[in-house]
Amino acid sequence: MSVNSEAIRVVIADDEPGMRMIMRKMIEKAEGFTLCGEADNGPDLLKLVEQYKPQVCFLDVEMPGMTGLECAKAIQDTDPRTILVFATAHDDYMAQAFEVYAFDYMVKPFKVERVMKTLERIRQVVGGRAQSQSEETGKLEEHLKTIPARGVSSGRIMLHHKEGVNFINQSDILLVQRENRSTVLYATGGRRFETSEALGDVEARLDPKIFFRCHKSYIINLNVIDNITPYGRWTYVVHLVGTTQDALITHEKYEELEKMFS
Repeated sequence: MSVNSEAIRVVIADDEPGMRMIMRKMIEKAEGFTLCGEADNGPDLLKLVEQYKPQVCFLDVEMPGMTGLECAKAIQDTDPRTILVFATAHDDYMAQAFEVYAFDYMVKPFKVERVMKTLERIRQVVGGRAQSQSEETGKLEEHLKTIPARGVSSGRIMLHHKEGVNFINQSDILLVQRENRSTVLYATGGRRFETSEALGDVEARLDPKIFFRCHKSYIINLNVIDNITPYGRWTYVVHLVGTTQDALITHEKYEELEKMFS
């Protein structure tokens, strides 16, 4: 299947051929999206995710091999930035779906307008991630000059990786996240460091006055928060100055963050 490299990559998983056809036609009709593949069971969905690294997954809850919820957890562990949309006839799994940070939950049968509205929201989220790194770097320099920082750590952390060790100033670290079963640090100047260390082990070495665990897969530098926007139910997106990467924050952690800044 040919894939438009500039379009938003989508995969569909549903054991009903008719529903896959409906979703396929809607996605093909929507501007800016490309359908990478379809699966009728959980294991095949994960193979598609590994092959195409889609930005969006539409998936049913009940599928052979693995449930949609099990697939969602596996996808989140691999890349928490993947947008998960459940399209299912089972409305009683909604709470569980949002526990795995679903972007949306659509109950069959749904209208075309409902799907198109979700696709437009996805387009806005993905488009917001596409700012150039040079613009973000310039914004960071100005931002750090003007904000009343919560604190500036002069400490450095030692990060182990397969080629050796990096020493990184904590004040340079913008974001730490789980990514493809590794822990990745994004730092000033567009730098990226990857380690096999667990996210929690890295967190334990960071200054808690500056760094905040906003989600099971993300740690953010409080000094570089730009803005926070809604994502799915009970989840938000944290946009950071200095990087095109963003982070998810749960509603519970969002309330905790509000108290910290009040």
